Amino acid sequence: MKKKPDYIKLEKRTLREIFLYAVKKYPDSTAFVGLSSKKSYTYSQVFEQVQKLKKVLYKTFGFQKGDKIAIWAENSPNWGIAFFAITTSGLVAVPLLPDFTSHEVNNILKHSEAKAIFVSKKQLSKYKELGDILDKVILLEDFTQINDLQNFDLSKNTPLLDTALDPAEEYDVDEQDLAFIVYTSGTTGKSKGVMLLHRNTASNVLDIQYVEWVEPGEKFLSILPLSHTYENTVGFLAPFLHGATIYYLEKPPTASLLLPALRKVKPTYMLSVPLIIEKIYRKNILPEINKKNLTKKLYKTSLGRKFLNRMAGKKLLKIFGGELKFFGIGGAKLDPEVELFLRQAKFPYAIGYGMTETGPLLAGANPREIRFQSCGKPVRSVQLKIKDPDPNTGEGEIIAKGPNVMKGYYKEPELTKQTFTEDGWIRTGDLGVFDKDGFLYIKGRIKNLILGPSGENIYPEEIEAIINSFENVNESLVIEREGKLVALVHFDLESIEKHAIDWLSEQCKKANDYLKCQEQKLKDKYEAINQYLEHVSKQLKDYVNQRVNRSSRIAKVEIQKEPFVKTATKKIKRFMYQKPKNKS
Repeated sequence: MKKKPDYIKLEKRTLREIFLYAVKKYPDSTAFVGLSSKKSYTYSQVFEQVQKLKKVLYKTFGFQKGDKIAIWAENSPNWGIAFFAITTSGLVAVPLLPDFTSHEVNNILKHSEAKAIFVSKKQLSKYKELGDILDKVILLEDFTQINDLQNFDLSKNTPLLDTALDPAEEYDVDEQDLAFIVYTSGTTGKSKGVMLLHRNTASNVLDIQYVEWVEPGEKFLSILPLSHTYENTVGFLAPFLHGATIYYLEKPPTASLLLPALRKVKPTYMLSVPLIIEKIYRKNILPEINKKNLTKKLYKTSLGRKFLNRMAGKKLLKIFGGELKFFGIGGAKLDPEVELFLRQAKFPYAIGYGMTETGPLLAGANPREIRFQSCGKPVRSVQLKIKDPDPNTGEGEIIAKGPNVMKGYYKEPELTKQTFTEDGWIRTGDLGVFDKDGFLYIKGRIKNLILGPSGENIYPEEIEAIINSFENVNESLVIEREGKLVALVHFDLESIEKHAIDWLSEQCKKANDYLKCQEQKLKDKYEAINQYLEHVSKQLKDYVNQRVNRSSRIAKVEIQKEPFVKTATKKIKRFMYQKPKNKS
């Protein structure tokens, strides 16, 4: 029988306690590795860097407890060092997503009243557009102060840490102190500043060990932005507490960068969003199976599908380095077809559910406990319940209570009040239901729910999952327009182009004047593609409508030429597409 882990308990639930616990317990273990910069830090080296930077922030710059400091950069070891220097000394971090525009950052810096910013070389050009909005600008790569923003010369500046020779003072941090403000790039419009106290995040970090126990020395490969609470809490603070080593790509996780990193690191733990694994399935796994008629036919049978998925799973594990034991998926609902593949492939996936406002984790399950289409049970110190459940289905809004729930939205008392029930439960805005064993299942967003002509609940996410299972579909969005369901579909245009010419050739063979048809086809390739897209759209409509109930049938398929605009966790920003289409 496996020995029960010696779960970690802290005197105070603060990020400072998490930091001090880890650096004292694992001083010689490697904490962070930058794969591009080839920088590596042990836990004791991280402590030294953090102490020096704390001194700079307080003594050199004169900041005081509660001052806000922004970080606008890609993931790197120095991102974590800057974050710890800010939060373990009573200052407040304002993490900014790397893909924020300069306009968004300008608004956030003003709204948060930030006194300084750590900025990467890559983001510096965007930051320069803002002018001298802040007095203190620090280049993250080497902690160099940028005095002249427009004429900055890296070679003529002294890194700030070289001047911080004396030990830094220790600053007391309380559980109720503000740790950071996270500005959400939500699916519903305006960004909001979520105020997370030290107890909110620290309690969530401590709860994670009861979902999945991490041994010291485990290898985490980070591919999601640290400025999002999902990666920050689950993929940074939790493994740090347990003495793991976190590897950073330091660049966007493109296939050309990620594949060599997987081979080199051989990670044991990774966090992802559904879109990443769904793309792998549709762009790599399925085309390989459909390449041969035999495997294509075999995949349509139950036993054949299981066998081929198992074979594909073994190959997939090798691609991920061969040592993966936990592949966490969160941020959005996982496509059921893709989850079925992962189950049959015996790929070690795990599902979690949460929101920025709850630090973020509310529910989760490890690879050994997962149930199909469920996001697990509530985490240890969180209470979840269904508000006003439907008497027939048990479905209703998920509401939550626990030490991980935010203080509120910064400078938004009315919005904060609306987000909580009268008796203090936070409204998630998600529709869900529990099974008899307490496992939670997400049905969709309340704001996305569409009422059918006879009052039926239509969940667009369920229709989208069917659309996305259709060949050559990248992603989709189902909206209501004039009382009818319209599917906005972004096809894989590269694959469509390949198939279009072959399809038109077949049409030409059926035509009376074959040579004229062929000539026309070659003359206007784009017309061939458009004709094929129209043909495929009709097929897609029939495919979906045969698989949904009457009220969920789509009336029209509209081709979305560009990829949908998404949030940090790759959820489509629905609000941008729900307005009626302009009539020409």
